[in-house]
Amino acid sequence: MAKLAVLDFDSTLMDGETIDFFARPLGLEAEVAAITEQAMAGELDFFMALISRGRLLKGLDVNIAKEICDNLPMMPGAPELVDGLKSRDYRVVCFSGGFRQATEPMSKKLGIDADFANFLYVDADGFLTGEIGGEMMYNEAKGDMLQRLQKLMGISREDTLVVGDGANDLSMFAYADTRVAFNAKEVLKQAATHTVDVKDLSKILDIL
Repeated sequence: MAKLAVLDFDSTLMDGETIDFFARPLGLEAEVAAITEQAMAGELDFFMALISRGRLLKGLDVNIAKEICDNLPMMPGAPELVDGLKSRDYRVVCFSGGFRQATEPMSKKLGIDADFANFLYVDADGFLTGEIGGEMMYNEAKGDMLQRLQKLMGISREDTLVVGDGANDLSMFAYADTRVAFNAKEVLKQAATHTVDVKDLSKILDIL
């Protein structure tokens, strides 16, 4: 019987925050990282944090962004986790409040079945406009998408595993019986059934 595993991307499947990597060439890493930290701790509305950080990326060359996305560091244990989940009849999906430009290449490397994220808009000259669009921009977005996938695939919350690290993962935690907080903020640990506090995603297989 098929089951569903939904994995967050930034600081879960990927070791770091994509938007922080984008900010480095612009000299804005500290400014962007500070906003990210507040949003993940639940101290700042996720939508407003995403919009404000996105605007700071205006002018970044899309080729530089692509090179960054193609070389993002994978979290230790990610291949083992995905392979282990698939051997246990899970369909494996990535949800990200970040960007498809980042989730797509890593999802292909890992053999993840589908990825859902936002998009960074690029102008005609090949530079980021600072504008963002997509379905993963809001606090409740992951929970809403998870419910739709469960209905589409005929999978119950009992057969659903979710893994995340920050406040914007809370909405999907509400619709799964197995909830893993991975090196997570305290706000998410309080909603989890399990916690993993080492940088090794393969440890999640011990929970199943």
